[in-house]
Amino acid sequence: MMRRILTYIASVGVVLLFAGCAVQNKQVDYSAFKASRPRSIVVLPPLNESPDVKATYAMLSQATVPLAESGYYVLPVAVVEETFRQNGLTVPADIHSVPVAKLRQIFGADAALYVTVTEYGSKYQIISSVTRVAANAKLVDLKTGDVLWSGTAVSATDSSSGGGGLIGMLINAAVTQVMNHTFDASYSVAGTASYRLLSAGQPAGILYGPRSPKYQSD
Repeated sequence: MMRRILTYIASVGVVLLFAGCAVQNKQVDYSAFKASRPRSIVVLPPLNESPDVKATYAMLSQATVPLAESGYYVLPVAVVEETFRQNGLTVPADIHSVPVAKLRQIFGADAALYVTVTEYGSKYQIISSVTRVAANAKLVDLKTGDVLWSGTAVSATDSSSGGGGLIGMLINAAVTQVMNHTFDASYSVAGTASYRLLSAGQPAGILYGPRSPKYQSD
């Protein structure tokens, strides 16, 4: 009986995991984005709604690459962070409240990216250890304050495997959970979430920027 219960829990967990990673297509109005035609982006330190303090910098450090590969000039993270620090701003919530006109005056960028990490970390689930990162973002025109684009993305990995029987799966999940916390497995998962969220060409994603050969100026 116990074996059947554990097997059922495992199957339900896998279903829920993949359901959580399903892509939800939505209709996006790109008219403001196309009218603005941003060339440069300043990425603000992400807000962190997860219990893990590493979430902000894990996502921030991996947000610039997909944007740059999509055709935008992205202001260097270290320069942006130091500029905020010199102005007494070190908390993401305070930075997100800075008026857009002030951000444009300081950095000279066309748009700012606001990111919120809603999930970050690993959880032990009976016979598996699930590492999950979820985030949402919006791109804001620094000249007008208009939201040009918004989106969400989720990435997750599951340690469960089909070998070793139930005891082996339990041991594997426990060991994986310890390793995930020790070496922050969420960091690489956050990288996948960043690419899904911020790479042009994704369903309902941002548009290609002017540095990309796929850029459309019309």
